[in-house]
Amino acid sequence: MRLVHLADLHLGYRQYHRLTPTGINQREADVAHAFRRAIDRVIELKPDLVVIAGDVFHTVRPMNPAIIDAFYQFYRLRQAIPDLPVVMIAGNHDRPRASETGCILKLFSRIGIHVVADGPKRLAFPELDLAVLAVPDMSGPLPALTPEPSVRHNVLLLHGEVEGILPAHLANVDRASVEIPQAALGAPAWSYVALGHYHVHREIAANAYYAGSLEYTSPNPWGELVEEREAGLPGKGFIEFDLDRGAHTFHHVPPSRQLIDLPSFSARGMSAAELNAAIAERVDACPGGIDDRVVRLVVRDVPRHIVRELDHKALREYKRRALHFHLDTRRPEVIRMSASGAPGRRPTLTETVESYLARRPIDADLDRAALVRLGLQYLHDADAAAEQAAAAPPSAS
Repeated sequence: MRLVHLADLHLGYRQYHRLTPTGINQREADVAHAFRRAIDRVIELKPDLVVIAGDVFHTVRPMNPAIIDAFYQFYRLRQAIPDLPVVMIAGNHDRPRASETGCILKLFSRIGIHVVADGPKRLAFPELDLAVLAVPDMSGPLPALTPEPSVRHNVLLLHGEVEGILPAHLANVDRASVEIPQAALGAPAWSYVALGHYHVHREIAANAYYAGSLEYTSPNPWGELVEEREAGLPGKGFIEFDLDRGAHTFHHVPPSRQLIDLPSFSARGMSAAELNAAIAERVDACPGGIDDRVVRLVVRDVPRHIVRELDHKALREYKRRALHFHLDTRRPEVIRMSASGAPGRRPTLTETVESYLARRPIDADLDRAALVRLGLQYLHDADAAAEQAAAAPPSAS
């Protein structure tokens, strides 16, 4: 008995201002293409059940092309596997806040999809000896999350934040309506727990997972890249889970285009010309180039006047080549030089020495950069000698 778990499709998502030849926002088209590839793979797998854990669309009122394409892809799935049960719940992006406004997801019930949008509902599938407790994004307290004792397999499908799971970079944005205590899930009582809302594939328990999104549609895709790298994930995808064996498989869905976070660096002490050269070096070293990709370069410690003096013609060329190029310049951190009454933090000893040597009057024939390096090396050697002396065993008296 195998199920497929998809979540956070965010169809109709739009970003940047590039259009396809047919006039569709390019990122919207990218998200749609990823969804089509996922449906292709699900059809190949021929599972016994498909569950979709919310945020099917990016907005409550998606544009017509997104609705039509989504309808066609789900219809294609239903035609390819006619007896396949598909259960879909509403996420916080799908659920209207006004009670008189209907949920667009109900459209899919016309092609036999079980849509749960207004409140918790238990669905029975006797032919599979299985029940699904579907809990959409909702206001108010959670219902009792209890399985149906009369069937062999119970699946819990819900959209929300499991307590303690949401990363720091999303802590104050894109919140679900309800935070779910981990104890409330009661994962051991279920055959499988399918979660939606968090965009990075994540295990909560051996049988409880966030599938993650199919594309980079969150407020901070760069944070997602870091999380995926730390978790050893290839990127986005969906889950296949064998209810009989308890076996989990993550199916990677290749992105329509790459997101590239170029290696960041500090521009402290650089002139505008030096910074232009450093930026060009990072761009030229990008594997495969920046063309048609979403690219970010973070440069720290850049004073405002240096930003104004940058080669903006070169930056416009990078923006023309990439789908999106973002030079994220960050101003120097304020360092408090006085004991009180000024903002910022106190400088470290290394920063104090470096600052002093950088402005100390010296003979014209001396190399200031070499003087600074030498001073910092002496400081480093002194620290190392002090640590070595502290670690040495005391001598016998």
